[in-house]
Amino acid sequence: MDSFSLDATTRVAVIGAGSMGAGIAQLAAQAGHTVRLFDVHPGAAARALERIARDLDGAVQRGRMAAGERDAVRARLVAVERLEALEGCGLAVEAIVEKLEPKQALFRQLEEVLGEHAVLATNTSSISVTAVAQGLKRPQRLIGWHFFNPATRMKLVEIIRGVETDPALVPALHALSKAWGKTAVDAPNAPGFIVNRVARPYYAEGLRLLAERIAPVAAIDRLLREAGGFAMGPFELMDLIGVEVNLSVTESVFQATAFDARFAPSLIQQELARSGRFGRKSGQGFYRYGADVPAPRVELVEPAAVAPSVACAGRLGLLAPLVERLRAAGVAVAYEASLPDETLLLDGVRVALTDGRTATERAATEVDGPLLLLDLARDFAATPLLGAAAGAGAEAHLSTLAAVLQAAGIGLQALDDVAGLVLMRTVCCLANEAADVITWSGATARDIDTAMRLGTAYPLGPLAWADALGAARVATVLRHLQAHYGEVRYRRSPLLTRLQHARGTFHS
Repeated sequence: MDSFSLDATTRVAVIGAGSMGAGIAQLAAQAGHTVRLFDVHPGAAARALERIARDLDGAVQRGRMAAGERDAVRARLVAVERLEALEGCGLAVEAIVEKLEPKQALFRQLEEVLGEHAVLATNTSSISVTAVAQGLKRPQRLIGWHFFNPATRMKLVEIIRGVETDPALVPALHALSKAWGKTAVDAPNAPGFIVNRVARPYYAEGLRLLAERIAPVAAIDRLLREAGGFAMGPFELMDLIGVEVNLSVTESVFQATAFDARFAPSLIQQELARSGRFGRKSGQGFYRYGADVPAPRVELVEPAAVAPSVACAGRLGLLAPLVERLRAAGVAVAYEASLPDETLLLDGVRVALTDGRTATERAATEVDGPLLLLDLARDFAATPLLGAAAGAGAEAHLSTLAAVLQAAGIGLQALDDVAGLVLMRTVCCLANEAADVITWSGATARDIDTAMRLGTAYPLGPLAWADALGAARVATVLRHLQAHYGEVRYRRSPLLTRLQHARGTFHS
């Protein structure tokens, strides 16, 4: 096992002058390294340095960087037009096209150019690090170092060991990541690593819900933002990333998992990509973009003229903060011992929290009368919006619920009666995927939650969210979804099932 010293004296080569490569080059130069930037396309590296210069100028204008520091950073950045000009670099970071063969070919060339002591890092987002290293004379010197876009601002990096990677490279990369201002997590060399693997249900369930017409695109996004606390909804995010880029990652994970049906690409997304509707970059994706394009409107339920009286169960569980909020807003609330747990009664209309079944199914089997189902909220005590679905024939009662919620400053989004609704279904699927990563890779709950908060700006790590909901609830929702659809897509992770029966938590 070698020892590695990677510090500000290490000359850094960055290969690939797109947005990611340019960001990594800028980051390295800001950390004090001399950087050589190369791209196979003539002039691309020089143009990237021009973009970096504009970004640095902006930082000076905003008072975030001194002019002298800007000049020093720019002086440390050099664009080169030949791969051989990278000779003498002690660290090479690859940020080229996300395809295996070009990456393998590049690293074989870099081995010859850089010599036997250079560290080789791939910024791949989903390809096996072991596969990238295949055919190298010194595969032990290659490691995965996955940055997130924009690299200068996103705080997370994933460090991934291949089978042949020298273990001593891991602490060396952790130390360098910290010196560059990043939080590093150890990610398994498994399809999608942590972030791109665990995040798949965020997009996949959004697309499935859209296919079932639970609500329009903008309504689903708004609910996940305002009720869930996510920075962006799945459709906004796919448009920002690039519909075709997001689809490519899904296809990569799908193939790498032996075509596990959970990761099957959505026809909706495939059709958008085929039509060239890539999102913001093309002017149209799930949304239309342009100076004259109005912002999409989301219609909420019109409240009834008079808010009814409210009765609630003795054990309110997750709904307790909502009831306290209603009381604080002046809504009269009485307890009724005969009501099932986590249930409200509004003038004979029952309101319950979703458990993964449809309102129509539950009304037919356990309720005498109309039933409305509430979706989950990240914080019932503060949420400005809730989603709800009505059982068959109960749609008119949504306005009654809207009147009660309005008193506490909460808007109501009507959802079609789709199993699991939006937020509950999404959170449970994210938690299940995270649990599966632990089960099959040995990644830690801490690293997974850190990665998802920093890499995707989730309001809460999915495993911390599962602990707050309880493993039993998450498992129950998934069991109901699996029974409803008859698909392995919602099979429970072995670890989740074990914690359900042990009444345990992911975080001790």
